Amino acid sequence: MNRRSFLQLSGAASMATTLPMMSFMNAPNPKFKLGYQLFSIRDAMAENPIATLKALKKMGYEDFEHYGFDADKNTYYGFPIKEFKTRLDDLGLTFSSGHYVFSPFITESDDAFKQFLDTCIEGALVMNSNYITWPIIGEEFRTVDGFKKAAEKINLAGEHVSKAGLGFAYHNHGYEFDLLDDSQTGYEIIVTETDPTLVKLQMDMYWVMHAQKTTPKKLVEKHPNRYVMWHLKDMHKVSRDYTELGNGSIDYTSILPDPFTTGLEFFYIEQGGNFTENSTKSAESSANYYKKSLERYF
Repeated sequence: MNRRSFLQLSGAASMATTLPMMSFMNAPNPKFKLGYQLFSIRDAMAENPIATLKALKKMGYEDFEHYGFDADKNTYYGFPIKEFKTRLDDLGLTFSSGHYVFSPFITESDDAFKQFLDTCIEGALVMNSNYITWPIIGEEFRTVDGFKKAAEKINLAGEHVSKAGLGFAYHNHGYEFDLLDDSQTGYEIIVTETDPTLVKLQMDMYWVMHAQKTTPKKLVEKHPNRYVMWHLKDMHKVSRDYTELGNGSIDYTSILPDPFTTGLEFFYIEQGGNFTENSTKSAESSANYYKKSLERYF
């Protein structure tokens, strides 16, 4: 092989290794709305939800995942469902997903769980949401038997919610990646014992990286087209607690799977606490970092 042929071959090989990243960089028009998980700013949402949403819109956020449904009162953040939807429409904002409190129903009857699901479905339909999301499994169920019981209820929820024309997803934390015995984790139980056609997954990338057992790219390769939503939040370089996006140790430019080929539909920036100043300032800081450093990937 002469030098010219070698250089041509080497150049082709180099391009092949960079194409997966280049394929979803520098998109001229972002496909995805900038989303925010409202648990991150729960204090301000409790005080004045409409003013808070207006402030978030000014920062660039357009879509939200709520954590504010009151099933007993049929309200979102203190507003009757239809009134709150009207307020959102007036602002030009959407609620594509919501986290609902399902864990207490793991040991309740199926009928009781379905009755609660119907209330959640009614709210989600009025809000024109795409997904209802199971956000957490209580500590008392974080055993092999507990995760198996949870998987049964998650499957039931997926089937029930899908009949209403909505999607259903499960959100991970870090505890699911801990070994429960010599061979399995809670996450493996949830993923393998739920129907992928009924139960999608919402990947919290902070918790994946915090657990240090796998990576986002490996997960989407192992479970293709199942991760329909992502949570993006950063990890403090010393405490490993939450921090503003771009202020921590997670290099999203290197760990992000390709959002265009892996089934992603929505993503949300999140910061559960440990704010540098306050929750509003942190939301603004994360939005600014996203627009500067990550928007080109979406």
